[in-house]
Amino acid sequence: MAEQQSYPMTAEGRVKLEEELEDLKINQRPKVVERIKIARSYGDLSENSEYESAKDEQSMLESRIQTIEHMLQYAEIIDSNSSDKDEVTLGKMVTFQELPDEEPETYQIVGAAEADPMAGKISNESPIAKGLIGHRINEEVAIDTPAGSMKVKITEVK
Repeated sequence: MAEQQSYPMTAEGRVKLEEELEDLKINQRPKVVERIKIARSYGDLSENSEYESAKDEQSMLESRIQTIEHMLQYAEIIDSNSSDKDEVTLGKMVTFQELPDEEPETYQIVGAAEADPMAGKISNESPIAKGLIGHRINEEVAIDTPAGSMKVKITEVK
C-alpha cells in the first residue's frame, strides 16, 4: 500500500486551517445552499446562470473542505525547537543576504499547506528553502532557483 503523504505545518498553521474549515462549514456552506435554493425558484434550470454559478461555487467549496480535512488528518506539527538553535529547519525564521551586497531577506520556512510568500512564509518545497535547510548561521550557500543560481549568507536563525 502507498505511504500516506504528510503535511508539515506549524501549530499556528494548523489553527488557521481549522478556523478556515469551520468558517467554510458553518458560514459559507449555508450561504451557497441558500443561493442554490433561490436560483432553483427561478424555474427552468437548463438556462439558469444563477443556478449554474451557485452549483460551481458549491463544488469549489466542497473541494476546499475536503482538501483541508485531508491536510488536517495527515498534519505533521513542526517542532523547530528539536534542532540546534542556529540550524535552518522547518518552522524557523531565517535571515539571509544574497551575495555580494543585496539587502537581507527574512522568511519563515513552513510546510506547503501554509506557505504565503507575501506574509514572509515560504514552503519547505521551494528552491530557496531547500537550499537553506540544514545549514547554519554564517554559512554561505549556493541555491539553484528557476531564475538561476544565487549565493547567499545566512545571517540569523530564530
